[in-house]
Amino acid sequence: MGNFGKTGLKWLWSSLVLSQARAFYIPGWSIKSYKDDEQIPLLVNKVYSDNTQLQYAYYDLPFVCPPTGKHSAGGLLSGQSISLNLGEVLRGDRIITSDIDLTVGRDSECNFLCNQEISRKDLTRAKELVRDGYVVEWIVDNLPGATSFVTVDKTRKYYAAGFKLGFTDYSSSSDRPKYYLNNHHTIVIRWRKAPGRAGEKGGKVVVGFEVYTKSIGPNAKREKGCPVDRKNVDEHFELDIPANKTTNFAVQYPDSSYWPEDEDADDDATLTIPYTYSVYFREDDSIEWNRRWDLYFVNQEEGSKIHWLAIVNSLIICGLLTGIVLIILAKTIRTDIKGYKEVSAEDGKLRVRRGRKAGARTPRSEKPTGGLLEQEDQPEDEGSLSSDDEGLEDVTGWKLLHADVFRKPDYGYLLAPLVGSGMQLLFMAFGLVLLSAIGILNPSFRGGFISAGVGLFIFAGLFSGYFSAKVYKTFDGKDFGKNALVTAMLFPGLLFGCLFILNLFVWAQASSTAIPFGTLIAILTLWLCIQVPLVYVGSWYGFVKTGAWEHPTKTSSIPRQIPQQAWYIKSMQAVLLAGLIPFAVIFIELLFVFQSMWQDKSGYYYVFGFLAVVSIILILTIAEVTVVTVYVQLCSENYHWWWQSFMIGGGSAVWVFLYCIWYYFAKLHISGFISSMLFFSYSFMACCVYGLLTGTVGFLTAYTFVRKIYGAIKAD
Repeated sequence: MGNFGKTGLKWLWSSLVLSQARAFYIPGWSIKSYKDDEQIPLLVNKVYSDNTQLQYAYYDLPFVCPPTGKHSAGGLLSGQSISLNLGEVLRGDRIITSDIDLTVGRDSECNFLCNQEISRKDLTRAKELVRDGYVVEWIVDNLPGATSFVTVDKTRKYYAAGFKLGFTDYSSSSDRPKYYLNNHHTIVIRWRKAPGRAGEKGGKVVVGFEVYTKSIGPNAKREKGCPVDRKNVDEHFELDIPANKTTNFAVQYPDSSYWPEDEDADDDATLTIPYTYSVYFREDDSIEWNRRWDLYFVNQEEGSKIHWLAIVNSLIICGLLTGIVLIILAKTIRTDIKGYKEVSAEDGKLRVRRGRKAGARTPRSEKPTGGLLEQEDQPEDEGSLSSDDEGLEDVTGWKLLHADVFRKPDYGYLLAPLVGSGMQLLFMAFGLVLLSAIGILNPSFRGGFISAGVGLFIFAGLFSGYFSAKVYKTFDGKDFGKNALVTAMLFPGLLFGCLFILNLFVWAQASSTAIPFGTLIAILTLWLCIQVPLVYVGSWYGFVKTGAWEHPTKTSSIPRQIPQQAWYIKSMQAVLLAGLIPFAVIFIELLFVFQSMWQDKSGYYYVFGFLAVVSIILILTIAEVTVVTVYVQLCSENYHWWWQSFMIGGGSAVWVFLYCIWYYFAKLHISGFISSMLFFSYSFMACCVYGLLTGTVGFLTAYTFVRKIYGAIKAD
């Protein structure tokens, strides 16, 4: 075990270091080298913004140069779509080959791309996207085009994926802001000699892709469509069509200070946008090919201290809880069990003496004591105690519930499928974090995280069916086929239904975030044709082959009365109070996750080593909180712990959703009803997934704990 522990620590440390230094990139993975005069395809993807949840395919924009269909690199034609995996489609990628010519080793001072003529309606669309701060994503050799920056101390350069579509000027003398479009792009491809034999043959590998934008006005002097002076730009390209200054308005209202808005002007007016680009190839031996993604994370490495703070914070909370649980297990419960056995032994001697004098049967009690005697002349093998036993007054608290603690809960036919789906999500989450921590799911594998998540979720239908059937049969369920159907349909069906409804709103906005109809059919096929059969197989095995879990004590026919409960034990209060502790474990790491998801959509969450450690601490914390809370509840003689343990385990999801609300108002600048609706809808669904997963952990931990302590009572 010592060697195994050392190996585990080494692996964990390696994962943490890898998460910061190597950006989870696997060295030697599909290296592509190029030779001089060979063309490199430049792929355009989409535009996105931190101020909205709607993305758009780049070539769907009416004011950019459309593809001409000419021959491009690698046998591709411009405008040809690149095949995408499921994850890329779901994240809104729409990758298409462009007309931009990148020939290795050939610098180009300026290339004319097109003159795009747009109407007033298209102009309004362009203004909206520039106003919302949309960013463009281009791709070269699987690297997103980046804007280059330097750190605060100016010692290191780092990349921010994407480049601005345009910019807004609020300093004008008029009341309205002015919007400018970036219509010239300077592309810098950084390369170095390819490793191995490819480099010996003159091969080069791309280690950087930078894009610098400029806005050059229509009045700039041009030759063959290219501006003569690209360094000293006096006038930017404003997105504006001058109003049609006919004499009608001026003649009719000569003294008026009002001038009609652009929308009131001539609808037939157009604006011509000239697009140009420059290309430069620069050798850079300071960047290794297998570390070329590091520049995208240099600025984020400053948060490593905060990650360590999150881990220390989590360890402190988990350590305190561990101490409390050990006290409960080692002192309180052990002392209770020892006292209970002593009372039972003394009570047995008293029964023998009385049996010799008055017969073998226990005399009828006139009044049940503590609910342990539910029927007259109850057999002793059920552990009943009569009212005239001198030691009975020492039997209190959770020990009184031995005949009720395993009484099946109300709506158990719903709890079993929820536990099954929670195990399915737990397996998926564990697989994703593991694959990401060891580097298989890395930034170069575009859409791989979502694709792997869908695949793991479908395969985990086996675990979902198995655990659901086990719990269902433990609750005396009879029809495992019905339970399997509910398990396979309940949570996945609700999730698919919500996504479909939200997708209708996104469809209406013509956003690339909308899931195509064919992809929806594919997801539906995976669900109904693969996951449902897997759930059925798992249910059959769990119900028929293995059977139900056996309980250490028998359940009486008449339930005992539950006394008045303290305020902190009541359902809602207990869930909120207990859920606050796991939330305190993860709230620092949540800040980075939310920043990656909502604020920095161009970035990538990469510290999966830290996330793996925090996740393990979270699971331990939820297990310990559930044990403590259920123990306090049982000591209050409340045996309704089945649903309560599930809700306590998932209680932190309530705090996470409240955190989402705070994050929306405090950190985000999302505008528009659709984007706000998508944020809260996706956040609510994510919290439900998280609550289902953690609730299952709480339920299974509580069930193991309860079986353990009442099994210790039963064993003599």
